[in-house]
Amino acid sequence: MGACHVAIDIGASSGRHIVGQVVDGRMELTEVYRFENGLSRRDGHLCWDIDALAENVIAGLAAAKEAGFEPETVGIDTWAVDYVLLDEHDRRIGDCVGYRDARTDGVRDALELSGILSFSEHYAHTGIQYQQFNTAYQLCAQSREDRTTLDAAHALLMVPDYLGFVLTGVKAQEYTNASTTALVGAESCDWDWELIDRINLPRRIFQPISMPGESLGHVRPEIAERIGYKPEVVLVASHDTGSAWLAVPARDEQAVYFSSGTWSLVGVENHAPICTPESAMANFTNEGGYERRYRYLKNIMGLWMIQNVRKELGQASGTTPSWDELVKAAEQARAEGYHAVVNADDPEFLAPASMLLALHDACERTGQPLPTWAGEYALCVYDSLADDYARTVELLGALTGVAYTSINIVGGGSNNGYLNQATADACGLPVYAGPTEGTALGNLMVQFIFAGEFADLEEARSAIKQSFEIKEYLPR
Repeated sequence: MGACHVAIDIGASSGRHIVGQVVDGRMELTEVYRFENGLSRRDGHLCWDIDALAENVIAGLAAAKEAGFEPETVGIDTWAVDYVLLDEHDRRIGDCVGYRDARTDGVRDALELSGILSFSEHYAHTGIQYQQFNTAYQLCAQSREDRTTLDAAHALLMVPDYLGFVLTGVKAQEYTNASTTALVGAESCDWDWELIDRINLPRRIFQPISMPGESLGHVRPEIAERIGYKPEVVLVASHDTGSAWLAVPARDEQAVYFSSGTWSLVGVENHAPICTPESAMANFTNEGGYERRYRYLKNIMGLWMIQNVRKELGQASGTTPSWDELVKAAEQARAEGYHAVVNADDPEFLAPASMLLALHDACERTGQPLPTWAGEYALCVYDSLADDYARTVELLGALTGVAYTSINIVGGGSNNGYLNQATADACGLPVYAGPTEGTALGNLMVQFIFAGEFADLEEARSAIKQSFEIKEYLPR
């Protein structure tokens, strides 16, 4: 068996270990392990079970060996903004609070009203969009509620950095995820100490920033003994969107990128940040990318909405509909003439007690037909997302001055034919959907380049088109 590598790709609801190989210039992927993830309430906050995540990371590496693979390298990507604190002895202190927790409510307003930091200043420094759960606001909230823990901390690690530390014992903060803290300078690509001082955070907790493609070293001896081999841990674009962006097989520089999953990330790849007041007002972000590129994008609520609809429908009926069944139901509702759209970016959809009720209430407030069954709820979500995508692409063109000619969708949402066609129709642009495993693939691409199996990103991206099916949807 030839050389292989493993991507550990962890999202809000599940994680996977996917082994990747390059065979005759084509990429081959094999899933060897999958596990559940989710938030639970502890001491009044929504938290991740970070210890269970770490155990699953190790168990999945052992599963790769059991499946007949012995990966040379390992890369880890997760969601952004959440973090773990370590004390002076490198022991974890406190819980890993999740970004959907309400502790950050009102933090930005408090910073502005107190004169400490306005959002316009903040954006001019970092180019990072306002989201109430940005790490900067989480740290401010923690400082206000539990300054003792923050004062005891000697290191802050983003979630994938912490998991890498568990494997190797090496503390490092990878650039793409660090940029989402809203504490990294857009131009410097390094910690903005002025901002950190202004919001009264201890400098000592911020580790030197490392770039994707750097090595953390091999796993610790006790990990190697558990899994049966001793792979090298390589920093990838550890923010899952940063990895997904790498796997976009764009045809030219006039292509818009979509990463479609729990969140929909809509944007482009730039070589310089855009930190203008107009960009700040539009709430576009300049997140760090591979090779110090910038992922200029906007976050949209994404498939989170339909995930919750599906879950609630299953709870109500005792049988959870499949994704294909939801799409067929939406098509039936459309054929019957149902149409209603809501603002998918409205905060009411971020963490509602009931997504069905939130959709119902939004339609009622805006005088639209009320959804009454699964197909109408699904159709409302899909059409609302497509409508939001169209507004975002139009705004993106206005901010960059580029006339975009196509849309490329990667991630799980690229399998949704109805949403892909609705997006093409709403945007008036052809949509190219795939590959589905965008995030894991982008993770592996950095490892392939690190191992010398591809010379550079351009060569790796070219191989995607030879390795995976890309479906085309033309506007009607």
